Amino acid sequence: MEARKIQILSTTKLYISLVLLLISQSCFTVNYSFTGASISPDVKTVSIKDFKNLAPLIKPTLSIDITEALKDKFVSQTNLQLINYSADLNFEGQITGYNVKPIAIKGGENSVASLNRLTITIKIKFSNIKDPKQDFESSFSRYADFPSTDNLNNVQDGLAEEITSQLIDDIFNKSVANW
Repeated sequence: MEARKIQILSTTKLYISLVLLLISQSCFTVNYSFTGASISPDVKTVSIKDFKNLAPLIKPTLSIDITEALKDKFVSQTNLQLINYSADLNFEGQITGYNVKPIAIKGGENSVASLNRLTITIKIKFSNIKDPKQDFESSFSRYADFPSTDNLNNVQDGLAEEITSQLIDDIFNKSVANW
């Protein structure tokens, strides 16, 4: 009979512990998603201004491509509503670099690059109206390499798309993933 009382007491303690755990968890709410975003429940809106292209060498559609990719990321991977201005989360950006440099030089009498590197650099100003401690102003840079035998005009769309995707992930992670 004593063993039965101990078992009932242990079961009761377990249930009480679970209830207390659930109650305490509900007091500290933060929204988590499978994308890694941890956005406070009081954040409802996001605003993303069109990126300016200030790079000396430009790809005409790059500013639109980056702006739209960032909008798509937030619309598809968060529950935030995209609005034009004065949102809970605000992004402004500018493309500050778009350049190609040789990176792998073949030796010999006439040294030639065997690989070139396309690098895109953007500067982001992020403000979180609900939590200004998370505000930042940062530059992000990513690159992709391509054979020097390829003409930049023939490969730049694919490379820019690849680099843009990486940059958008970096911006998203820094602003809402809190890694």
